[in-house]
Amino acid sequence: MERSVVVELDDVSVRRYVTGQVILDRVGLRIGAGEHWALLGANGAGKTSLLRVVGAVTHPTSGTARILGHRLGRVDVRELRARLGHVSSSQRVPQDQTATTVVLTGASGTVQPLWRAYDDAVRERARALLAELDCKDFADRPFGVCSGGQRARVLVARALMPDPSLLLLDEPFNALDLPSREDLVDALARLATTRPDLTTVTVTHHLEELPPTTSHALLLREGRVLASGPVGDVLTGEALSACFGRPVEVTRQHGRWYARSGRP
Repeated sequence: MERSVVVELDDVSVRRYVTGQVILDRVGLRIGAGEHWALLGANGAGKTSLLRVVGAVTHPTSGTARILGHRLGRVDVRELRARLGHVSSSQRVPQDQTATTVVLTGASGTVQPLWRAYDDAVRERARALLAELDCKDFADRPFGVCSGGQRARVLVARALMPDPSLLLLDEPFNALDLPSREDLVDALARLATTRPDLTTVTVTHHLEELPPTTSHALLLREGRVLASGPVGDVLTGEALSACFGRPVEVTRQHGRWYARSGRP
């Protein structure tokens, strides 16, 4: 049985209003429910801009974008965004509040907590998500003093509070050390297993950050789709070399990908 379509972009282009610079150039993309996509490309390739379109933050200059069955420009984006989860290391959250409180703010979609909005069921959901992301031991610790890896997992728990159909991760591994990276990789892999209908799109620069549950990949170069499809077909040395403009060798071990320069 074919899965429902979660994201459908048809000839989507995005241009800067003042300069007319093309950021995305006729991008086509179709993402099904339960798929886990990696979005890769060099700096300035348009990865974050594409994620903003998928996240109903940016409207296409031309082309059509349908997110969760709704066409951008013909839907109340506030209601649509409430059905999306978003994770970014640059998100504004209360640094002095506990990890639990930060997760609670995901239920209200606010920076600061709205205590009257959190009934017993909401609080229990926050505790359950912290446990699911292996954050229970520091649930009462101020977010600002948590380690980078702990903060990353707390932000994932926060994004899951409204039970989204689509989870967008914008460089969630930024500045993480090796143990923290692996903790987050493990957490995302578990989510893919325990939540079969959850769809994810992850922006990253490094193949080593991709969980083994990654099912599809898209390569962007200068705003254009260079390759898109099942991860095994896309993450090849030839495709990555064309994407990044230098020889790249790709290997895969135990479901994980590794890339290195192909130069001697």
